[in-house]
Amino acid sequence: MDAINQSPEKLTYKEYATWAEGKRCEVLDGVIISMDPSVSPKHQEVSMKLSIEFGSYLRGKCCKVFAGDVDVYLFEDKKGWDSEKVKNWVIPDMVIVCDPDKIKKHGIVGAPDFALEILSPSSAKIDHMVKRWAYSKAGVKEYWIVDPANQLVEVYLLKEGVLELENVYTKEDSVHVHVLENLNIDLANIFPET
Repeated sequence: MDAINQSPEKLTYKEYATWAEGKRCEVLDGVIISMDPSVSPKHQEVSMKLSIEFGSYLRGKCCKVFAGDVDVYLFEDKKGWDSEKVKNWVIPDMVIVCDPDKIKKHGIVGAPDFALEILSPSSAKIDHMVKRWAYSKAGVKEYWIVDPANQLVEVYLLKEGVLELENVYTKEDSVHVHVLENLNIDLANIFPET
């Protein structure tokens, strides 16, 4: 469900932190861009399979994978921040962070190396336009948009400050993860049988 912050004042993280447990949203420039609806079983299945692939590969390595429900403060400095001034955070379906100093108890502070969003009918415009722009501006190196309904993966790579489409992959393809050495994801293992 898309929502727009109706108040003239912009939402800060300090205000967000006072919300009831389990009530979540994503905010850019103090404006709510999406609320956290429940996800479909297909979304959850694809997310779990991707988590297993990335998690298995990264076991014992410096980079860490986080799937769902982790606030990412794209434009904040990992050395310190003021919750009254933070007006940008997103909750990607998955991120990979290779700088351990960005991993804090309240979330990821600064741009992750890799971000992934799984499309739903309500999130397509936000994931393709709004979040891609924000991830570009923050310096995310690689961004995947996973479309379970059509069994596609769009891979965007950061070039001269802009996440540009590298390729679109189907269930029959294997996708190279550019930010990690020697990792290819076989999409036949990710998308559920139809």
